[in-house]
Amino acid sequence: MKCYVCAQQGKTTEAAGICIVCGMGLCTDHMVRSDVDLWEGGYPFPAQKMKKALPRILCPECHAALKE
Repeated sequence: MKCYVCAQQGKTTEAAGICIVCGMGLCTDHMVRSDVDLWEGGYPFPAQKMKKALPRILCPECHAALKE
């Protein structure tokens, strides 16, 4: 699998990971390791934030969307 971001730039770089949100293949230059908050609870409420966040691999676009 090739890195999707590199492919858009006309390069061919092997992907080293996949974005946990959108599934985009990413090379090490384009992957973002970020701690993502987890929530638990019944439908539709109550929900509560878990005490710890989990490290996840994200593409730059999904990382920006989650941090807004």
